[in-house]
Amino acid sequence: MAGVNLKTKKRLLFILGTFTVLTLILVLRIAWIQIYSGKEYQEFAYNQQTKNRVISAKRGTIYDRNMKPLAVSGSVDTVSASPQEIGKQKLDIDKISGELAGILEMDKETVKKKLTKNNQYELIKQKIDREIGNKVREWKKKNKISGIYIDEDTKRFYPNRNLAAHVVGFTNIDNDGLDGVERIMEKYLKGVPGKILSETDASGMALSMSDEKYIQPQDGNDVILTIDETIQYFAEKALEKAISDNNVLNGATAIVMDPRNGEILALASKPDFDLNNPRGVPKGKDPATWTGKSKDDVEYLQQTVWRNKAVVDTYEPGSTFKPVTSAAGLEEGAITPDTQVTDATVKVSGWSINCWKPNFHLHETFREGVYNSCNPVFVRLAQKLGVPLFFKYVKAFGFYDKTGIDLPGEASSIMFTNPTEINMATASFGQRFQISPIQLIQAYGAIANGGDLITPHVVKEVVDESGSVIKKFEPNVVRKVISRQTSDTLKSILQGVVDVGTGKNARIPGYKIGGKTGTSETVPDKKLQKLNIIGKNERRIVSFSAIAPTDNPSLCVLVVLDYPDVYKPGGGMLVAPVVGKLIDDILSYKGVEKEYTEEDKKQLLKEVQVPNVKGKTVEEAVKLLKQSNLEYKIEGSNTDKKAIVQDQTPKSSALLHEKSIVILYTYKPQEEAMVKVPDVKNKSVYDATQTFKKLGLNIRVNGTGTAVSQNMDAGTKVKKGAVIEVIFRNVVSD
Repeated sequence: MAGVNLKTKKRLLFILGTFTVLTLILVLRIAWIQIYSGKEYQEFAYNQQTKNRVISAKRGTIYDRNMKPLAVSGSVDTVSASPQEIGKQKLDIDKISGELAGILEMDKETVKKKLTKNNQYELIKQKIDREIGNKVREWKKKNKISGIYIDEDTKRFYPNRNLAAHVVGFTNIDNDGLDGVERIMEKYLKGVPGKILSETDASGMALSMSDEKYIQPQDGNDVILTIDETIQYFAEKALEKAISDNNVLNGATAIVMDPRNGEILALASKPDFDLNNPRGVPKGKDPATWTGKSKDDVEYLQQTVWRNKAVVDTYEPGSTFKPVTSAAGLEEGAITPDTQVTDATVKVSGWSINCWKPNFHLHETFREGVYNSCNPVFVRLAQKLGVPLFFKYVKAFGFYDKTGIDLPGEASSIMFTNPTEINMATASFGQRFQISPIQLIQAYGAIANGGDLITPHVVKEVVDESGSVIKKFEPNVVRKVISRQTSDTLKSILQGVVDVGTGKNARIPGYKIGGKTGTSETVPDKKLQKLNIIGKNERRIVSFSAIAPTDNPSLCVLVVLDYPDVYKPGGGMLVAPVVGKLIDDILSYKGVEKEYTEEDKKQLLKEVQVPNVKGKTVEEAVKLLKQSNLEYKIEGSNTDKKAIVQDQTPKSSALLHEKSIVILYTYKPQEEAMVKVPDVKNKSVYDATQTFKKLGLNIRVNGTGTAVSQNMDAGTKVKKGAVIEVIFRNVVSD
């Protein structure tokens, strides 16, 4: 009996000991979980009991400097579903898939596949119009379906489509910035997404709507650019016309900068694209085969319409670089504007460098050498400075560094690492090295503003929804390059280039413009040849860089045409008039009054409005026309001063230059008198005017110099008194 009790006690003690150990292990495990893994298990339990749906934050607006919106976010909806929740309801999946697909304009089988997945969450369609979203809401309510969600979302919209495309940039479907300011300013624009948290029961079914928790998204901040929408429009229209007129094969770029602070007022690159459809079919591509997403399509987009030529392209600047050489020489006292120089052939390392003019200009002042753009003049000036000092200034003007502009993809220049005498000689007139357009305009900014090299920038400030400034981008002076005296002297010389030199096609009476032409020939880009974008011949790039007004500069303007497929001398003929017109448009828009010199006044052709003389006597009509400084010609046998004017050409209110002709009809013509338009190409303004006047035609003069084109072909029949526009250009090289 005692033995049995002993065994029982031992068994009880064993059981008790085992229980105690297990209890201790359990307590320790619970303590471990509470102390070290509590958060993890809490999150696991919470995630089992809730479902999250992301609510996009409203991306900040991008404005121009005058608060005109360039990129905005509109309210849209996103439709999603919980297939697990839908599967637990007694629903006709085939039926609801078809109905939902019909509202969303989707394929029925695609929707059905999404609704039958074994997922807690499935995206159905993003960024649908609010009107469509409301239709889904009504359909869901009518059919008493749970597990279909229609959540607020935002979609990026660009009201001006192509305008400033390469500056503004674009986003993907998730509102992530992919290019331009959208990419660079992502952290300010993006905002913080919100959430909708739905509690679920043990089976994963959502509880009532009252149990949803809404975490408000934090909208992004707004970004204000330095860009002026109107000036940007002027720049883009100027490029479009230049490309069309000169059959430019590889696009073009234009930059307008305020040299006082480095603010970019306009930056245009062609070809461009619609920001609302950045992967759309480019010009010349077959819509039937284009997707915009294949490797080849994306490469084509990157090399053409998405390519910001102002920032990512490099090219040989040609003679537009000569002001840099001039600045170095003037600053070091190696030359003055009145120093006598020669443009005779100069030999460097066995190479002969000549002036573009076959018989040379021979002896001239340095100022005249710049006007005439003589290469040997700049080679000799560089030789006076020597290789180390010359390239010290090239570096000081920023050509060995990126500018640091706040846009993606800025290219590095291609410069000499250990320059020689021949490198210096060719560099003195802008050949055998490559820079980007943005680098060149930065250098011109230093010439214009008194010598400060300033970082160009497109972002002015960041503001929150109340308009409070979060971040302001102040001008950044990199270094002092030249003195104000050198700056003023060089601006005076560059004004002479436009007034009497190779840049005179940029001259606008009343405005003081300084500038320099440029033409360079370079080997075609093999990648562009492979994509059939450019031909296999030498690639010619023509440009013009300008400062205005030269006595108080507020503008630096650069226009570059890449591969014009026309035979004309260069930048002075092709680009100078484009820049002149662009500056005229900008300064007029900014309210800068024209100050005409006496010479300007002599050359100005005043426009007058044609008076209405129909129904008046010839005597009365002639008196009115003379008061407007217009001439007349009578058509009809009745030339008596009391005869009644039955009709007139041009009609009343038309604008004509003074001394133009108005045709007076003293009979009711069945047909108005017709004449053939003459060919006035290569004639002077005076000769062209007289040719038209003899035929009873009027001329609208555009430019100065020699006639290069007319808006009506020779031989076209027009009414007597018709106005023909003729474009005149000064024939210049470089």
